[in-house]
Amino acid sequence: MSESADLADPWEYCLYIPNDLRAVTVSRRTLRLILTMHGLIGQVDVAELLAAELVSNAVRHTKGPAALRVRRAGGVLRIGAWDADPAPPEPPVPLERVGEAEEGCGLALVRACADLWGWQPLAREGNRGKVVWCELSAA
Repeated sequence: MSESADLADPWEYCLYIPNDLRAVTVSRRTLRLILTMHGLIGQVDVAELLAAELVSNAVRHTKGPAALRVRRAGGVLRIGAWDADPAPPEPPVPLERVGEAEEGCGLALVRACADLWGWQPLAREGNRGKVVWCELSAA
């Protein structure tokens, strides 16, 4: 599939995962397969790193199930991790303090590598929680 065909045809995947650290590996491998099948090999390494950080936070800092969400539309790849806890994520540590921080480095990495990132609370169809997401452009 060519890059131009992919831009015209948006797509979205959602992988529901249990609260288990092994889900991080499953999510990374699934994301690699999705991006490879859509001809986005150039984004695989950074996307995998970002997804691993987001999913890891979702399963390490919450008690319920989680999900990896991947969407491509208009030349932008959006990767998100949903979890059942509506509380906002801890803010990322400043990049100059990453080496000395024990926690919070994951979102600092997301902030440094993604074009855009954020989070939003969710409450629809009886489901509560939040999605922490990031975006990578085609460039």
